[in-house]
Amino acid sequence: MECLFCKIVSGEVPAQKVYEDDSMLAFRDISPMAPTHILVIPKLHLNSAADITTEHAAAIGAIFAKIADIAKAEGLSSGFRVVTNSGKDAGQSVEHLHFHIIGGRSLSLAFG
Repeated sequence: MECLFCKIVSGEVPAQKVYEDDSMLAFRDISPMAPTHILVIPKLHLNSAADITTEHAAAIGAIFAKIADIAKAEGLSSGFRVVTNSGKDAGQSVEHLHFHIIGGRSLSLAFG
């Protein structure tokens, strides 16, 4: 298994977990871009958002519902951003679908 996030799911690589269930894992980013920076991943390996199909709809919906719960638990009541990058040109550095929850400060609207 070569995927870093799959290794985190399997326990081979440690992570500061925020939430885990049978289908997803949320953990703190090791290089945070803001005071709160959490990654949420499906345990099922998908390379990126480009690999999502209608058969993944329920799982992706559950991830977004959990993102809202995590943001609330982290005290991000004044706002937060959810970002996913799909492919190298978009800045995706780990080829495993993941969603960034970023907050805890005012965020600019600038995009690359």
